Amino acid sequence: MSNYDFSGYATRNDLLCQDGRTIRQNAFVDNDGCEVPLVWNHEHNDPNAVLGHAVLENRKDGVYAYGIFNDTEQGQMAKKLVQKGDVRSLSIWANQLKQIGNDVIHGNIRELSLTLAGSNPGAYVDFVMAHSVEEEDTLYASYDENIMLYHSADESEKKEDKQEMADNAKSQEDNSDDKTVKDVIKTMNEEQKNVLYTLIGMAREDRAYDEDEKGGNGNMKHNVFDNEGDTRQSNVLSHSDEQQIISLAKQTGVGSLKAAMEIFAEESGTLAHGVFGDETEKLFPEYELLKKGEPETLERDQSWIGHVISGIHKSPISRIRTRQADARIAELRAKGYQKKGSYKQEMADIKLIGRTTDPQTIFIKADMHRDDITDIVDFDVVGYQWRLMRHILDEELALAALIGDSRDEADPDKIHEEHIRSIWNDNDLYCIHQSIDYEEMKTKLNGTNTGANFGEEYIKAEATIAAALNAREKYKGSGSLDYYCTPHALNVMLLARDLNGRRIYSSKADLAAALNVENIYTVEQFEGKTREVTSGGTKKLVGLFVNLGDYQFGSTKGGEITKFDDFDMDFNRYKYMLETRLSGSLTKLYSAIALEEDA
Repeated sequence: MSNYDFSGYATRNDLLCQDGRTIRQNAFVDNDGCEVPLVWNHEHNDPNAVLGHAVLENRKDGVYAYGIFNDTEQGQMAKKLVQKGDVRSLSIWANQLKQIGNDVIHGNIRELSLTLAGSNPGAYVDFVMAHSVEEEDTLYASYDENIMLYHSADESEKKEDKQEMADNAKSQEDNSDDKTVKDVIKTMNEEQKNVLYTLIGMAREDRAYDEDEKGGNGNMKHNVFDNEGDTRQSNVLSHSDEQQIISLAKQTGVGSLKAAMEIFAEESGTLAHGVFGDETEKLFPEYELLKKGEPETLERDQSWIGHVISGIHKSPISRIRTRQADARIAELRAKGYQKKGSYKQEMADIKLIGRTTDPQTIFIKADMHRDDITDIVDFDVVGYQWRLMRHILDEELALAALIGDSRDEADPDKIHEEHIRSIWNDNDLYCIHQSIDYEEMKTKLNGTNTGANFGEEYIKAEATIAAALNAREKYKGSGSLDYYCTPHALNVMLLARDLNGRRIYSSKADLAAALNVENIYTVEQFEGKTREVTSGGTKKLVGLFVNLGDYQFGSTKGGEITKFDDFDMDFNRYKYMLETRLSGSLTKLYSAIALEEDA
């Protein structure tokens, strides 16, 4: 064509964009020869924004455009802006997009716009999402190409330029199989690249100087896209797009501007470069997890549980029977034989003590939605769930053996005392219940001048040790004892000071020696536990002295814990269960000591 005011590439093929998307060859082949409106800055709601039209030509390396301004005041003003070099950029608006992965393979260019975007000689592409209720999925693409401006004053020059342009285009097509400038630059080493950049910079400085010297020619031809500044309008959303994103953010269930932008990008089906790429991450930076993998679990102190579970004696018999003979009666003695009129008497009867304990099934259940299992990919959530369930089951069994499960008798989930007999709540024949008398110890230490010399911690420590040692006189269990107490009870004794302010017990080892025990274990689950006594009143637990070898878990298959899992297709949920069946009881008389105080 002969009547056009400027020309240049509307699109370029195979240009990798910031977010990894690429327009491929012949993506807009259906627009070859089409005439599209020439618009100012993609303004679709104002007829005064139509500046003329452009004829598109599909080429191997992109879509070439021939632009013609109309005779309206706005069209002539735009023509002058282009002539003066004030407006430098072309931008297409396309819809009906089709993609394979990140490759755009088809679209329909609806209009060509003059925009205020800056330029770079490397054909930098800036994509902006555009989607509204009235529009189809669209693409804005600005190509900083070297479009050429022509003046109607010299028609012959225009024809020559057209022929030259056609020859150049033909030459480019003939050499389309050759290496591109980008490919050549990639082959250079660092030193060669530095030389190339220096030469380009020198050439640009000389060119700018020559143009300043030669300014004022009446007829001229110049490059609209000379890159004489670093100003570049990118990462831009149209006003209608912004309104739609804000409306999305206000909807229930969206909740944030970032979420609205992400939904807008997904639903629009258009290319989202710049605004929805790295810039979004700058506006809304993601939090980074410090410790990868499964979350750290906040639990009650578990350090004592392993010792309890491993210390308890295990029996392959689930129904336990114990039997002891009480041979402590006074009549049970050897006697001297008398010759004169003495008759032999039979030995007094020995009292037999026995009891039986039946097993109970103990279990823990959990479930997880399959969607959660699928969505959580940074750690094995199912394995984590199994481990957490095992921790809870072990804790429940250990507590049931020491102090019971603390549920009411009417609770359907209660672990009953006749099946797993807790040491603290066991009969006085098996567990010695010793009360601590703090007032008696205070009087004993301070005399009538109460509180003048010894602190509260020292008084409580001495009262606890005295009660423990006095109860040891009745102890009939085997081996060395361990002491299980609350962290507070331990701290009170460790904080005890003498009259000079020196700590009485410098470590747990010193305190263990004073209590005559092997080890001291703190159990925070003991805190605040109380029981009703038959004589009336309430006692609060302070600690337990026991050798767990005297306590027995009875279970078939050695107390095996069985795992079950199942899938409920009606609710799309996986269900998990750990189960064991066992009995538990002290097997020796007077084999444990429970220290208590008045509640």
